[in-house]
Amino acid sequence: MSAIELAEQEIKKQPAYEPNRKRFQYLRSHWDLYLIMLPGVLYFIIYKYVPMWGTVIAFQDYSVFRGIWGSEWVGLAHFREMFMNEDFYIIFRNTLLISIYKLLWGFPGPIILAIMLNEIRSMLYKRSIQTLVYLPHFLSWIIMGGILINVLSPSTGIVNKMLDALGIEPIFFLTSTDWFRTVIVASDIWKEVGWGAIVYLAAIAGIDPQLYEAAIMDGANKWKQIIHITLPAMMGVIVILFLLRLGHVLDVGFEQILVLYNSLVYEVADVIETYVYRVGIQQAKFSFTTAVGLFKAVIGLILVTLANKGAKKLGQEGIW
Repeated sequence: MSAIELAEQEIKKQPAYEPNRKRFQYLRSHWDLYLIMLPGVLYFIIYKYVPMWGTVIAFQDYSVFRGIWGSEWVGLAHFREMFMNEDFYIIFRNTLLISIYKLLWGFPGPIILAIMLNEIRSMLYKRSIQTLVYLPHFLSWIIMGGILINVLSPSTGIVNKMLDALGIEPIFFLTSTDWFRTVIVASDIWKEVGWGAIVYLAAIAGIDPQLYEAAIMDGANKWKQIIHITLPAMMGVIVILFLLRLGHVLDVGFEQILVLYNSLVYEVADVIETYVYRVGIQQAKFSFTTAVGLFKAVIGLILVTLANKGAKKLGQEGIW
């Protein structure tokens, strides 16, 4: 009998439940890790997956009195209404533009900040800067909105005081259709750039110092070290965070815009999230605004899927 035949007989002798038994033994031996993971899993199940059942009302003429089971089924009627609504295209344009501006200006910000912080040699100075740039993240948009309203006030704000000293007329930043988006993007960067830099600092900390030593021996200056060592080492993290950001490309910050916008800038400031709140909650058009929200989620899913495939073709790991 050959060695191959003997091996086949040994495989046949093994019980069919062996893989399941090994899996159970693995779970039991790592029970503590799964216990730690349990709260996070429950959070996503309760607050992310269970509410997805509510998206069914996008295909109904939903009534709070009749409930989901008693409401009339209307199919794609709300989606047709959405695409025929002229306001929707204005809102979609505003959402897309603000999101693209935040992506173009806000996404590189934490990367640049992390690289700059990494070059600081004084730990006291470095930690002081980190504390200052992290702090705005922990402030709510209510507080940040109050600060911005006071700072940008055309009569008492420090910004317009400085412009007046230079002989420039006061600018009504929060009521100007030309300036409102700039304020939104700049304030978002100010609030989140420090917090976003934490992940990139962790990626930089994992780079082998010997690579920099070898680069210095070859005569590479700081700029070349960043281009040829730091950025390539960070590329995996950059790609993953970029893909995750694309999934929220139509989430432009409901609280931020709700606090800062007003009727004078609806033309450039009204986005999907504020529209859903105003029409869905205040006017009780739950089915229509659910259809709008579902459309937004589908767009995000498509973008993440395409970007993930593109990242894999470029040699990156992607997110799945």
